[in-house]
Amino acid sequence: MAAEIFDRLQQILDEIKTASPRNAAEVEQFRIKYLGSKNILKPLMGGIREVANEQKREFGQLINTLKKTAEEKFQSLKTAAEQAAEQADAQQIDLTAPGHPRPLGSRHPISIIMKQIVDIFARIGFTVAEDREIEDDWHNFTAMNTPEDHPARDMQDTFYLKDSTHLLLRTHTSSVQSRVMKNTTPPIRIIAPGRVYRNETISARAHCQFHQVEGLYVDENVSFADMKQTLLYFAQEMYGPDTKIRLRPSYFPFTEPSAEMDVSCFICRGDGCNVCKYTTWVEILGCGMVDPQVLENCGIDSERYSGFAFGMGIERQAMLRYRINDIRLLFENDVRFLRQFTSAL
Repeated sequence: MAAEIFDRLQQILDEIKTASPRNAAEVEQFRIKYLGSKNILKPLMGGIREVANEQKREFGQLINTLKKTAEEKFQSLKTAAEQAAEQADAQQIDLTAPGHPRPLGSRHPISIIMKQIVDIFARIGFTVAEDREIEDDWHNFTAMNTPEDHPARDMQDTFYLKDSTHLLLRTHTSSVQSRVMKNTTPPIRIIAPGRVYRNETISARAHCQFHQVEGLYVDENVSFADMKQTLLYFAQEMYGPDTKIRLRPSYFPFTEPSAEMDVSCFICRGDGCNVCKYTTWVEILGCGMVDPQVLENCGIDSERYSGFAFGMGIERQAMLRYRINDIRLLFENDVRFLRQFTSAL
C-alpha cells in the first residue's frame, strides 16, 4: 500500500511539471487542483499512517516538494498568462475608433514652378528632353560655341570630375540641346529642365547647384519675331494676361543676337516695389537666335535652318513668386519652410 502512495505522489509531481494551461481560466483550474482548499494532495496526506516509520521522512519531503513545485509552477503560469493578456490587448484593434490622420506632404516650390513652366510650353508643342548631369567637355562647351580659352571653362567656374579634364558636372542644360540637335533632324521643339552645377560661393543669392529650364526651337524660317511671340505667350500664361515683356540686348556665346527678357512686375503691377527695385520691370530669362556656328557644330545646315533658344533659372522664378529672400532655404529641407507650400499651382 505504501508503494502505491509513493507512486501516486510521483505521478502528481510529473503532472505538475508538465502542466501547460493555455489561458487564465486554465491557470486558475491548476491552482484549485493543486493548491486549493480541496486540492488533490489532501486525501493522500492521510496515507502517512500506512507508511513505515523509516519512510515517513521521505514521505514528508515528497509532500513538501509537491507543494513547492505546484506554487512555483502556478506563479510562472500566472505571470505568463498576464503577459499574454497584455500583449493581446495591445494588439487588439478597435475598428470603431477614429483613425489617426497622417499629415499630407506638399510639393517643393521648385517642383511647383518647374511643372507649371513645362505645362505652359507643352501647350504650344514643346516636348521635354532630359539627359545626363555628368557631361563631356564637347557637349557642354564646344558645341555651344564656347572655345577652349573661354573663362567659363576655368576650374573656378566648373566642377570637373577627379583626374579628368573633359568630364564635368554640366553647367547648364544647353548640353541637352546639343545632344538633341546632334541626333535629331529638324524641326526640333524642346524644353530641357534639370539640375546644373557651378563652382560658386554659396550665399543668399547664389548656390553651387540650381535648376534651369532651357528651350530650343529649330526649323526653316524661324525668326526673332517667333521667339518674341513665344516668350510673350509664356509670360502671360505664367504671370497673368496683362503681363508685358521687353527685350534688352545682351551677349551669350551660343546665340546671336542675344537678349535679356524682362516682364512687367507681377507683384506691384506697375506701382513700384522692392522686388522690381521700383523700376516696374523684373528680369526673368535670357534668349536669342541660335548662332549658326552652333547649328553647324551639331550637324545642322545653318543655310537652311534657323532657331531660337532661351533659358531661365527655376530658383529665381520660385523666389520671385513666393517672395523668398534666401536661395539656401530651397535646399535645406526644413519642414517648417516646406509646409508653407501646397501642391496647387
